[in-house]
Amino acid sequence: MHFDDQLHRYFGIRDLDALTPDALAAGLEHMRVDFGLETDKARRFALWSLMFLLGAAPDLEDAFEDPADRDAARDFMEMMERAEDGGD
Repeated sequence: MHFDDQLHRYFGIRDLDALTPDALAAGLEHMRVDFGLETDKARRFALWSLMFLLGAAPDLEDAFEDPADRDAARDFMEMMERAEDGGD
């Protein structure tokens, strides 16, 4: 799953700066549906990660049954937090 491809698939754009509020809402709804239907663990994680970056990820307990997947998601969240803080 390439980031640009996912932006195009769900939002019809390849540049986040071009994203309108209506397109964001519609794309997130599409992502939630796909996330709920997805059975491949890697694709589910990728979808969850993109939703997290857009501020719309479901709660970890609801998103992932496997504790290892929840731990990986927590690691991703912490990595993103460190990146926002300048890597400290």
